[in-house]
Amino acid sequence: MYVNIKMEISNQYESSSESAPPPPAPKKKREGVKMTDKQKADLNKHMAKMQKQGMSGTELKSHRMKMMGRMLKGGMSVNKAHKDITK
Repeated sequence: MYVNIKMEISNQYESSSESAPPPPAPKKKREGVKMTDKQKADLNKHMAKMQKQGMSGTELKSHRMKMMGRMLKGGMSVNKAHKDITK
């Protein structure tokens, strides 16, 4: 009787490993959205202005990433993106 219990338990573990969930579906890649030369120049000018105002390096990086996200996805200008961030 003791041996039978062990067999049942080992069979339970074997069956659970066979029913593993399927791997997650691969994520879609973003289409190649690139900034125009004018957008790059405007953003660089804006970031230089922010640096002169005393933003630290980590704040500058965070600010730049937020600005780029809005400019690329939302199609905003530098001024609109900056106003959206500071809300």
